[in-house]
This record gives sequence, C-alpha cells and structure tokens, in this order.
Amino acid sequence: MFHVRRKQTPKSVFQFLITKQPTAGGFNMHFLRNICAMAAVVVMTGCSVMAPQYSASIDNVQKLKDSGDYSAKVGAFTSKPGQGNVNPISLRGSSMNSPYQSSYAKYVEEAIKQELSLANKMAPNANAEVSGTLLKNDLDSSGFSTGTGDIEARFVVKKQGQILYDQVKSAHREWPSSFAGAVAIPRAMQEYTILVQNLLASLYADPAFLSALK
Repeated sequence: MFHVRRKQTPKSVFQFLITKQPTAGGFNMHFLRNICAMAAVVVMTGCSVMAPQYSASIDNVQKLKDSGDYSAKVGAFTSKPGQGNVNPISLRGSSMNSPYQSSYAKYVEEAIKQELSLANKMAPNANAEVSGTLLKNDLDSSGFSTGTGDIEARFVVKKQGQILYDQVKSAHREWPSSFAGAVAIPRAMQEYTILVQNLLASLYADPAFLSALK
C-alpha cells in the first residue's frame, strides 16, 4: 500500500517567527508585540497615520509646580500658514495627522492644558490666559541615518485683555533614522511628542513667562 505524503502549506513569515521563538514559561508576548508593530507599519506605509496623543513631560510638570503660586487658563491656539508649517506632516509618503481636531496648533494647546492641569495650575476662571500661534511645524524622516524635527510658536499671556507676555519659542530635535521605512516612520512619529515637550520646556524656562502668569 502506498502512502501519499501530504504537501505542507508554507507558513507565513509571522507564523514561522512566532512558532520558532523560544518561550520561558509561556508565550513570548514581547516578541509578538514587536511583530504586530512591524505589521502595522507595513500596512500604514503610504497611507494616512495619526500622530501619538500628547504625553506630558514629568520635568515640565515639575517645573510648573515649582514656579510659584498662580493659576492660568488656556485660550485658543491657531496656526499661521507658511513654509515649514505643514499639516499634515509627510513621512516618506505617509501623511501624519494630529489627533486633536486634525490641527497641530490644537496639539500644542492640548499639551499646555495637560501640563498645567497635572501641575495643579489650571483654573477655568483664572485671570491669566495663555494662547498662541503655531509658526513652524515639520518632521524630516527622509534621511537614511538622521531624522530631524522643528517647531516654533508664538506664546501670549493676557490678563483682562492686557498683553503681559508675547514671545516666540522654538525647538529642534535630531534622532537616529534608517533606510527602512518600517523603522524610520514609527521613530519619527514617536519623536514628535518629544519635540513638543522640548518646545514647552523652553517656554517654562523663561522667567518672564512665569512672571506673567502670577
């Protein structure tokens, strides 16, 4: 009697890698998360993606906490069209949109709200109001070894309609990039939040800004 050998169906790359990964007391979840992240990047390449939601900087919050006794509210942030102020941000053929009303001015507005709130300095009825205008906002992930980001905004503090502070702050950031889009795009997305954190850090480091809030 002849036995017919069944031809095995080749496994997908993901299935092969998962089954071949060693585990220690269970499934290698860390490895699976990495694979899923890679798969998501492959799917999103050439499409529209969403920037990560803002995550407050611990250092920024502590700086506000240590800056004295005051309260403030946050007014509207707008965006001034111009070279270097793009929306959405292009990342190697993918378009990165803001998760806050598709506006990067609203991204900065949300960032300040978060950090003032966490520092217990936010009050809806406060006399001091912080508002601003986004002037520059862009990431460059086209480099095969280095990615860059630039952001610039005008910040204004008013009390009862009187302008007490009006200054432009900016931040520049560089990070290791890669020829592979599967590495370069997620890294640039991650760096955007840090870029905004650095912008606000430069604002909070200005004694004139903190004095205007008091």
